[in-house]
Amino acid sequence: MTATIIEHGTLICHRQGRPVVLEGQTVEIEAGQITSIYPSSERSKRRNSDAAQVHVVDGSNHLIIPGLINTHHHLYQSLTRGLICVQDAPLFEWLRQLYQRWKRIDYEAVKAAAQISIAELQLSGCTTTSDHFYLFPQGSDARIEAVLDAAETMGMRIHACRGSMSVGESKGGLPPDVCTQSEADILKDCQRALERFHDPSPGAMRRIDLAPCSPFSVSPELLRDTAVLARERGALLHTHAAETADEERYCLDRFKMRPIEWLEKMQWLGPDVYLAHCVHLDEKDIRRLADTNTGIAHCPCSNMRLGSGIAPVRALLDADARVGLGVDGSSSNDGGNLLAEARQALLLQRVSQGAEVLSVAEAFTLATLGSAAVLNRPWLGNIESGCVADLAMFRRDDIALAGAIEQDPLGALMLCHVGRADRVLINGRTVVEDGQISTIDLPTLVERFNRLVRDVFRE
Repeated sequence: MTATIIEHGTLICHRQGRPVVLEGQTVEIEAGQITSIYPSSERSKRRNSDAAQVHVVDGSNHLIIPGLINTHHHLYQSLTRGLICVQDAPLFEWLRQLYQRWKRIDYEAVKAAAQISIAELQLSGCTTTSDHFYLFPQGSDARIEAVLDAAETMGMRIHACRGSMSVGESKGGLPPDVCTQSEADILKDCQRALERFHDPSPGAMRRIDLAPCSPFSVSPELLRDTAVLARERGALLHTHAAETADEERYCLDRFKMRPIEWLEKMQWLGPDVYLAHCVHLDEKDIRRLADTNTGIAHCPCSNMRLGSGIAPVRALLDADARVGLGVDGSSSNDGGNLLAEARQALLLQRVSQGAEVLSVAEAFTLATLGSAAVLNRPWLGNIESGCVADLAMFRRDDIALAGAIEQDPLGALMLCHVGRADRVLINGRTVVEDGQISTIDLPTLVERFNRLVRDVFRE
């Protein structure tokens, strides 16, 4: 067994629930877990690791933070980011156009797209991602294994959401019928995915969540049956909710209720549920989410890109709701930089309510402990003994931090434009080194991926 010791680093982590900056620290790692943290000046007094080999990393020129956690993504969507016909479209029209391209996906396209999206996340310091994969076109070999294979090759910790769509255009839904499945087939495959791939252990690299796509693409029966199955197996539930005014009108017309009220009726609120977006909420919605301990994946860049609105993050936090961050899919964000997403969350709340509405410290917490709480993963999102060894290291001499690093390391990371992490460890394994992906030949993947997009998914 090999141990890793990172010496003389500047840690940005949480103590008593608040971010702190700890200078000159050593972090010891064994078997994918942080085993000890102490001032580097005490290194000579400490017992050496019992590991057969010890790998020492000089962290003296680095800020070291917990691996960032992404609570909502659609990894396959890098296949259609930047598509001209949806660059200026709101959500429903955006979806109608993109379904026509997405119905062409297959196993290899999904795997390659997931690898691209994961690499981009890792380079921003992200070490855990949720992926909402709900697209299984009729006649395609696309399946959740494509996402899981991609995550394994990249060394990414993942919540793979087995999504679903069962209500197509012929039944009053939004997706074309060819992009939907029968509800019997959906539930059968959800059960198969849980039995084969779900790992409930605290440090699991791979979990399966169940995730009907949205109120406008599944039936009430499928919502209920999915919730029963997930709760029988101890899995989380995930879906989109209250994202746009169009969705709100759809729910009022079809169900005579607003989206959050509808989900409550379907028994889709609770500590085992996390919802993406939650932009269009009233006071009763916020109270429902907080009182039921339902998680919220806030996706500021996607909400801005599609003109969906500004989620009431301040009000949710004040109500003690669980709130984390998501970059959302690359077709509605066009990027996967979770550090930038935290900055955008900070700025967007300030645009709507003033400079004091959300602090730098709170933005950092959203991307770390907040997101860990949304995914019910208490051993993620912090740097302390017993936590998983998911770390991101940023160079102090990065031009983007020049000057700011001497004022406040935390403020520097949250307010400046840092391009990429210098080193990233997931479960103690280095996946980014010297600012480059170390698990795969990324230039070859990018070349192959661009050729695929050009040949199959371009307008």
